Parts: sequence; C-alpha cells; structure tokens
Amino acid sequence: MAAGGSARVVLITAPDTGSAAELADTLVGEGLAACVNILPGVTSVYRWQGEVKTDAEVLLWVKTAQASLEALAARVAEVHPFDVPCIVALEPQAVGVDYLAWLLECCAGDSR
Repeated sequence: MAAGGSARVVLITAPDTGSAAELADTLVGEGLAACVNILPGVTSVYRWQGEVKTDAEVLLWVKTAQASLEALAARVAEVHPFDVPCIVALEPQAVGVDYLAWLLECCAGDSR
C-alpha cells in the first residue's frame, strides 16, 4: 500500500442513473477521473429552500488524482443538472501501489 495523499475519492450525487452515467462518461472521458462507480438506490434527506426534502438519488464514487480535483469540481459544476451539486472529496489513508499508479496515469491523460 502507498500513502493516499495523491489520490482522492469524490462523492457526487445525481438525480437518476442517466445523468449519473453522463457525468461518469464525461469525467473519465476527459481524463478527470480514472474510474467512477455508479451506485443507484440512495435516499437523500436534505434541507433545500427552507424545507426538508427526501429524494431518491444515485451516488457516484469517483476515483481521481489530487491534482485533477479542482478541474473535476469545476467540470461537474458546469454539467450537473442540480443548482448546487454535492461534491465531497475524501483523502484515502492508503491506496494499492499498482492502483495508484494506474489512477495517476489515467488522470494525466495516459490511460492503459
């Protein structure tokens, strides 16, 4: 295992699987993410415009490089259907050495 400092896991919610797939294709296709897992069946409870809302959503589990994080967040903000998309980046404690090397290559625009 390697220290996870150069990798990030980004959590993004989307309203449905179609928009989640479009976001995933955009992020991976543009070299902003190495991999995106799409997890349907998430229920989100949140406050919006003074009211508590509950909605079915889809969670994107995005693996990216720390160096790509700002560009990724900016791109999500451009194409996401929500006015205020959830974009939460987490720093992993450790990452497999080979996986980290692959992730960094993908996000540098040189995927295997």
